[in-house]
Amino acid sequence: MFRRKMVPCQTTEALVTVTKYEDGVIEAVLRHPRLKEPQKINSISQLILVMDCLLDLEECPDNPIPLVMPIMVKEEIIATFQIQVLFREIYSWQGRLVWVERKEEASFRSVLELMKLLDDILAT
Repeated sequence: MFRRKMVPCQTTEALVTVTKYEDGVIEAVLRHPRLKEPQKINSISQLILVMDCLLDLEECPDNPIPLVMPIMVKEEIIATFQIQVLFREIYSWQGRLVWVERKEEASFRSVLELMKLLDDILAT
């Protein structure tokens, strides 16, 4: 049986601005080149599902990536993350998570590890 190869992604960097974190639940704004306007996010699982849909569009060669629209966040910012997915196969994502304010980065080898990294950072 043949398996699909790990597909290198094209422009897959997303910017997540967290405005609230309480008891493991985040409120954030997601920016991505394929979104016409920032997307309100209410949980880490919603973030993953929306990003997965956006990553599906990366395999559409006839749909070029537009420019990212500027964002205006009126609420206090807790943290800003750049999430860059370098390779993916179904829900096995590999990439980098950059904590913008601290200029720190970590690699992740799966969606679960990405979720855990986000939760660990925000819980501190």
